[in-house]
Amino acid sequence: MFFELIAAVVAGVAVAGVAMGLRWISRGLLPKWIVPAAAGLGMLSYAIWSEYSWFERNVATQPAGVIVAWNNEQRSFWRPWSYYRPVVTRYSAVDTRTVQRHPGLPDQVMVDLLLAARWQPTARIKVLFDCAGGRRADLMGKDVEVAEDGTISGVTWTDLPPGDQLLDIACKRS
Repeated sequence: MFFELIAAVVAGVAVAGVAMGLRWISRGLLPKWIVPAAAGLGMLSYAIWSEYSWFERNVATQPAGVIVAWNNEQRSFWRPWSYYRPVVTRYSAVDTRTVQRHPGLPDQVMVDLLLAARWQPTARIKVLFDCAGGRRADLMGKDVEVAEDGTISGVTWTDLPPGDQLLDIACKRS
C-alpha cells in the first residue's frame, strides 16, 4: 500500500510536469490552476488503474495450476467509478498442484486453497473436499487427525451448494 501511495504521487508529479511544460510552451496562456488540477487528475487516474488492474496482475503472478474459483466485485460510494464497473477486491483459488488423494478414499481430495485480498497477504489453507458428498472441511484446527486408512477426524464438514466452483475445480481437475 505504501508503494502505491508513492506511485500515485510520482504519477501526479509527472502529469503536473507535463502541464507545466504546456504552460511554458503556451507562454502562460494556460491558467495556473492547470498544474495542480493535472497533478490531481494524474493521481486519481493511477489509483483507478491500480484498482481495476489488481486482480489481473495478481492472478498473472500465480504459477500454472492455480485456478481462480471465485472473485468478489465491490461497489462503494467513495469510488463512484465502481458503479460503472465493479472493482474486484478479493478472490479464492485452488492450487491443483497440491492435490492429494488417499487410495482408500478416492472421493476425498485434500488441496491448498488460496485466499487473496487487496492490500493483504495471500493466505494458504488446507481444505478437504468430499467429492461424492458435496461438502468441505477446513483443516486448520489443532484437533485434526488423519488415521492410517485416510479417514480424518476432528473436522467440521460444511455442505456445499450444487455447482460450487471450489468443489468442481478440486474434484474434476485432479
